[in-house]
Amino acid sequence: MLPIAADKVAEVIILARELDRAENEFDGFVDQLNDYEKAGLVAIFWIGRGSFEPEDLAEAIETAAHEATTPTTVYLKGSPHLADHLEAGLEALGIDSGEVENDLYRPA
Repeated sequence: MLPIAADKVAEVIILARELDRAENEFDGFVDQLNDYEKAGLVAIFWIGRGSFEPEDLAEAIETAAHEATTPTTVYLKGSPHLADHLEAGLEALGIDSGEVENDLYRPA
């Protein structure tokens, strides 16, 4: 099970796409996540990047938690393909990132 809600990952994806104008919002959003959610976000990123397989999610989360030596925002912003990797990670885990992103903007 993901330690971070898919809609939070979708929000990070949206903010990452607009990083040049929304860096402060990105930083604030990611910084307010708890440590387990941050590790999950990094694990999803790694799965999308191909560093881990979807079936290794638990190992990726554990590795992310233990190897967190820099702030998550700094680490993630270091990837020029952050949004793409997060989308691919969600997709690899069986979650339609486009649908989740659309749900964020769909009126209740």
